Amino acid sequence: MELLRQKVINEGIVLEGQVLKVDSFLNHQMDPLLMKEIGKAFTQLFADTGVTTILTIESSGIAPGIMTALEFGVPLIFARKQKSLTLTEDIFVETVYSYTKKQSNDITVSKKFIKPGDRVLIIDDFLANGEAASGLARIVKQAGAEVVGIGIVIEKSFQPGAQLLIDEGYRLESLVRIRSLDNGQVQFVDTP
Repeated sequence: MELLRQKVINEGIVLEGQVLKVDSFLNHQMDPLLMKEIGKAFTQLFADTGVTTILTIESSGIAPGIMTALEFGVPLIFARKQKSLTLTEDIFVETVYSYTKKQSNDITVSKKFIKPGDRVLIIDDFLANGEAASGLARIVKQAGAEVVGIGIVIEKSFQPGAQLLIDEGYRLESLVRIRSLDNGQVQFVDTP
């Protein structure tokens, strides 16, 4: 996706520890036109899957998730990382480790929102080690529903997440794949 790629080139900042900061357009301040195009791109990639529900994790996955849900005409569910007074029973729970935040979180989804027979597309902003997407997929399985695919906005291909998800049998589609962040430079998979 060329528009996203240009945003990464022009506004992405490589930090120590192989971290790509994209808070100017993806996960703090959001570019609504970019989000709209991301939703269209995921809809084209997964058009053949019979999606009935989009699932993401708060908070950075919500914008690309909602735009994808809008394009498909289906609901968006987001897994909560924070404890909620109103979400305490009849929930699916999985523990996931955040590479960026260096901490584990219990993520929760109400059982009333994912049902057996649902065809769930998981959308997330980043893929590094695959913990968030894998945790979301485990929630879908707990519900007796089916993961029809996993859509990632930015994949860090030099980390093990993509291979983990592929090995688990999931269809994975990433809009931008980064080969390296060495020496403070973003190198994409499809460039020398």
